[in-house]
Amino acid sequence: MTAAANHHGRRATTRARRLERAGIRDVAAAAGVSITTVSDALNGKGRLPDETRTKVREVAERLGYRPSAAARTLRTGRSGLIGLTVTTYGQEPFTFTEFAYFAEMARAATSAALNRGYALVVLPASSRHDVWSNVALDGTVVIDPADHDPMVADLYRQGLPVVSDGKPGNCPVTAWVDNDHHAAVLGILDHLAQAGARRIGLLTGTSTDTYTRLSTEAYLGWCRGVGQQPLYEAYPAHDPCAGAVAADRLLARPDRPDAVYGLFDPNGTDLLAAARRYGLRVPEDLLLVCCSESDVYAATEPPITTLSLKPRRIGTTVVNLLIDAIEGSSPPNQDSSGQLMPTELIVRRSSQRRTTRTTVAAPRPPGEE
Repeated sequence: MTAAANHHGRRATTRARRLERAGIRDVAAAAGVSITTVSDALNGKGRLPDETRTKVREVAERLGYRPSAAARTLRTGRSGLIGLTVTTYGQEPFTFTEFAYFAEMARAATSAALNRGYALVVLPASSRHDVWSNVALDGTVVIDPADHDPMVADLYRQGLPVVSDGKPGNCPVTAWVDNDHHAAVLGILDHLAQAGARRIGLLTGTSTDTYTRLSTEAYLGWCRGVGQQPLYEAYPAHDPCAGAVAADRLLARPDRPDAVYGLFDPNGTDLLAAARRYGLRVPEDLLLVCCSESDVYAATEPPITTLSLKPRRIGTTVVNLLIDAIEGSSPPNQDSSGQLMPTELIVRRSSQRRTTRTTVAAPRPPGEE
């Protein structure tokens, strides 16, 4: 046999060994325990001594053992897959991960799922192909469901656990997580009023998701309470060009606002650009706040005040609630089971007007006039 042939033979043998995955029997034999003990040790079940669990896991790691997905499904009735979707913009060419909130939320949700032994599958709300029926999901996270969302209702009727990022309104879900949007908006409006604003405007959306609806309702209620005529423009939030047009319309009004809160990520830069076109100085002539998780607003001129909805915390929480429901560690049919997460207003120069400094003379020595 030539050296080349001998080398080729060794490579083939090595490749064959790599393709031969260690099974649970191999782990049990190497660790000197039963197959049941291996299963309990790797799945965190049973009453085993800590040293036994540690030994089994070390042996499994050394042998490169990975549980079979098919075997897991047969054993537990679960696939280990959970879905993530945005239904509000399901009919639109909307790539939600382009926005910082959704990107951060999805990143945290993916990590939380992996920590619990699940994989996250991002699926479209609608498609020419019936992708939902082709993926064996154990449960689904739905972001910002609209009122009477037919997709959420259908998933729930199928008995699939559904947890929503956003209070679901009239949709039946297992559990939900959201921010207190009413309190957040009132806090922003009060902040702008305390900074000297007298005509506060709003950039909002035309969709019926909870975030948009509750935020707009809070603004309208605040206007009624303080006796201000509402000044707002609504546009389809999935269309970035429409946001810039709406910002321009708002600042072109004869009763132009002297402060604006924008509900969506691009609103800060849209409003800043519109203000420059109309010769308005920020913050001297116009105060600005927008809801965004993007770091870009710390570097604009001036830096723009933003509301953070804490998407990482929400992403982690919704996934853990979903997996708890899948694994039976939380009661089913919790239509009223919801959690409110705090928000954070990151105050920057765009919402703070400069105050005139008052010079105070030094006290005169006694006896001087």
